[in-house]
Amino acid sequence: MIRARLLVVSGWALAALVWGAGGGAAQERCPSATAIVGGLKQPQAAVRYLADDALQGRLAGSPGERCAGAYLATEFRRLGLEPAGDSGTYFQSLPLASVLNPHFQGGTGRNVVGLLPGRDAQGPVVVVGAHYDHLGLGGPMSGSLAPDDVGVVHHGADDNASGTAALLEVAGRLAREPRARASILFVAFTGEEEGLLGSNYFGLHPTVPLARMRAMLNMDMVGRLGTGKLLVYGTGTAAEWPGILATEDAGKDSLTLSEIGDGYGASDQTSFYSRDVPVLHFFTNVHSDYHKPSDTWDKLDYPGVERVAGLVARVAANVASRAAPLTLIRGAGKPEKADSVATPGYGAYLGTVPDFTPVEKGVKISGVRGGSPAEKAGLKAGDIIVAFDDTEIKDLYAMTDGLRARKAGDSVRITVLREGQPVTMTAVLGKR
Repeated sequence: MIRARLLVVSGWALAALVWGAGGGAAQERCPSATAIVGGLKQPQAAVRYLADDALQGRLAGSPGERCAGAYLATEFRRLGLEPAGDSGTYFQSLPLASVLNPHFQGGTGRNVVGLLPGRDAQGPVVVVGAHYDHLGLGGPMSGSLAPDDVGVVHHGADDNASGTAALLEVAGRLAREPRARASILFVAFTGEEEGLLGSNYFGLHPTVPLARMRAMLNMDMVGRLGTGKLLVYGTGTAAEWPGILATEDAGKDSLTLSEIGDGYGASDQTSFYSRDVPVLHFFTNVHSDYHKPSDTWDKLDYPGVERVAGLVARVAANVASRAAPLTLIRGAGKPEKADSVATPGYGAYLGTVPDFTPVEKGVKISGVRGGSPAEKAGLKAGDIIVAFDDTEIKDLYAMTDGLRARKAGDSVRITVLREGQPVTMTAVLGKR
């Protein structure tokens, strides 16, 4: 049960909402979307609202998450989607208990689910999804990469207000088209940041049978396209995917695609591919604002969000119009285990903060935590870690494995690239 509290929104109109099943009888107040969004159009309007300070970072189960969910349900209704959650509502309530983060507050969260019926109401379904939760106010166990910004709103504009806004854009485009044979189910998931909680719960308790699901299209961090490539994961999960993408891209939005076969990953498509549903995950890559308060609404490429949404809408329509199901290919990639995810609490402690700006190899850091082994060893912002002792560090996973293989008190020689030149220093690792 969520403890009710009020969001204080100075100078803004407030719309009272009374929560039903799963939310208790308490009354909470949500900031008026009109007051925040003003005259902005979608998809920018959705990002502006979801990433506003008033929603306090949309931590799963928080009042801010509930206001975000209420906003999405209103938008689903406006677009003509039918309620497809619990008991004739747009909401699917779920318990929030995280294996990946056992210190998470728990409580109750909500997926938001809407259906665009196809001509065959009992026939196949294409799922289009995005998660709408984020990191709340940060803190050491939140996944924040801004260790000094505890109690500061982590806005999550790209991660993943962008994907949520694209979800609404796809729904709007398809709702204006003649109905396909298959229905299309739109799901905004909660709890993704805590270990895919919302999508996994939906997989265990689907509001339409899994056997009817032809495919799942996921959008997570699609707001920084610019002149870069659109990464599309999961192209190896169905034999038809490369052909469908070639047909539906075909210069229509001038996108440059980078296709990756892996159907697993740290986002909600994994919850479907692990249940034998072909998937695609659309992603415009990480950046230096990832999991920091600086991921704000004004930094997004909104024409790029529309271009991504256009492709996803065409792919969804393509799959929904097919008479036969896609040809599932199992084993495209390997599922991540809970104990292999790069989260706090595993391995020896170094105290670096990843930057996530793409580099050719290694792990770029945006800073070090005060008093940490990294600070004492002399590491600093901008360094790119390329080796532990004689072992090459190619990426964050290799670095995580390197720390997990060591214990507190071990010394490790760390080689970094600093302004392009190799520098080696020694750190005495600590305990988390």
